[in-house]
Amino acid sequence: MTVYRCDDSLESIFTAIYLSYEENRNEEDTCLALDDDPVLFAEDVQVQPDPARAVKVMRTLERRFGEEDYMTVCRALASTERRKAQAVYRTVVKGLDTRCARGHLFDDLTDPYVMEAFSLARLSNREIGHLIEFLRFQELENGILYAKIGPKCNALTFLMPHFADRLPIENFVIHDSTRNIFGIHPARRQWYLYTGRDGEEPTLRLSEEEVQYQELFRHFCRTIAIKERENRVLQRNMLPLRFREYMIEF
Repeated sequence: MTVYRCDDSLESIFTAIYLSYEENRNEEDTCLALDDDPVLFAEDVQVQPDPARAVKVMRTLERRFGEEDYMTVCRALASTERRKAQAVYRTVVKGLDTRCARGHLFDDLTDPYVMEAFSLARLSNREIGHLIEFLRFQELENGILYAKIGPKCNALTFLMPHFADRLPIENFVIHDSTRNIFGIHPARRQWYLYTGRDGEEPTLRLSEEEVQYQELFRHFCRTIAIKERENRVLQRNMLPLRFREYMIEF
């Protein structure tokens, strides 16, 4: 058994997939694992992320299976599940070996690896959808819009294109506090990611108008509530408690 040891990143996992084909490995005797996952009686190969090789895998997946299936693979790799690398690897191998028609990489859900990758992508997609709905921007003194989130999955690379498309003329920052990663969008320019140092927290000063509008918004939410119709269980189903920490109305 050969184990490719990957970082928890899309670039590293795609590099490992490329290496497995370059070295002509048998998928039955090959495993992709994140760095600290134990695999007994195996030969470890430490993977150094290679952007050129990773891009080749990305282009192959998009060309062979279409953008939708490629994005499904990326969402699966955004999950926090430790077995995601192996699930995606075996799904890709199966798709390439059986020469699936374009856009049908996830058709065979009877395969446990395909099913696992599809399920991970679906969970990540649900989390991303929640964040798009519940994310709250706040205006700082310098006019920058700032939003803080604490997602389960690595969602920033999916959130940034969405908000960059809707706020192209705004300077805004989305801070993933779980991973301490910042998505930064300069007005009318391309967005990028920045990884903060351990323990680094931004110092925020809200604008006067932002403070006033936040209080007005909270007052509005309290005013429209009908106490006799309060349903806390339904509220938690529609808006999980873990999102409320980052929402100004709470």
